[in-house]
This record gives sequence, structure tokens and C-alpha cells, in this order.
Amino acid sequence: MVFIKFIGGLLILSSTTIMGFCYGKKYSIRLNNLIYMEQCIKILETEIVYGAVPLPEALTNVYNKGNKQVSFVFQEIKNHLLNNKGGDVSESFSYVINSIKDKFNFKGEDVEMLLSLGRVLGSSDREDQEKNFKLVLNQIIGLEKEAKMERDKNERMFKNLGILTGLAIVIILL
Repeated sequence: MVFIKFIGGLLILSSTTIMGFCYGKKYSIRLNNLIYMEQCIKILETEIVYGAVPLPEALTNVYNKGNKQVSFVFQEIKNHLLNNKGGDVSESFSYVINSIKDKFNFKGEDVEMLLSLGRVLGSSDREDQEKNFKLVLNQIIGLEKEAKMERDKNERMFKNLGILTGLAIVIILL
């Protein structure tokens, strides 16, 4: 009987601990994806502003040079852009970003920042594009700082909460 209680308590403790770690990991995933997205946007800026590369080719280059965890988004934007000849860049950004925002654990402000990039991309000359990229990069740096603060605060809390909840349940059941 004691052995069954021990095994049951161990299962409860391990399951709540795993749940706590999974909830806490979401904050790290968001921060990492924002960092990777910043790198991809810098590559896109280099391709468009300094290299004067056409947008579909620039999006392919971002996909090839960027971290594949995030850069596949730019390949999907390119594919959507080429498949919908009548659509514009903003429409392609909107379609792709909204379909994958949960995968990246992005908040509304993260998605809005990317959509704002899509709205201004290709709509003006190189100098204005450079200003728009600088603005978006400043926004993403601010979002990274916010995500880091949230991660530092909440990740540890959820991990500890998972362990303590499991302990509390085991103590109550004993």
C-alpha cells in the first residue's frame, strides 16, 4: 500500500513539475524568437536598402541566411506573394504572421510590429525604407527587453509553482 502511495505521489509531483516547466518555457521561446526575428529583419534591411535586391529574392535570402526557426516565415511570405499576383506585401505579411503567431508565442504587440513592417515594405524609396527598418528594429529591441523581463519574472515562478503544487497535492492526499 505504501509503495502505491509513493508511486502515485511521484507521478503527481512529476506531472505538475513538467506542466510548470512547459508553461515557463513559453517565455523563453518568445524571447528567442524575437531575437531571431530581429536578426532576420536586419538581413532583410541589408538586402533591400544596401543591396537593392528585389523583394522576392531578398525574402529568399533571409530564409537562407537566417535562423530556420523563424526565417521560414519569410519564405512563406514570398510564396504567398508570388501565388497571389494581385495581392500586396501587407496582405502576405498579414496572412502568414497571423497563421503562425501562436507557434512563436508572440503577443499582439509583436504581431503588430511585424505587420507594420509589411505595410511599409516596398512602398517608398530606399531612404524611407531604411528609416522604417530602423523604427521596426527599435521596436523589436524594446519588445525583447520586455520579453526578457517577463521571462526572468515568470519562468522561475511557473517552474516553482509546478513543483510546489505537486508537493501540496501529495501532502493533501497523504
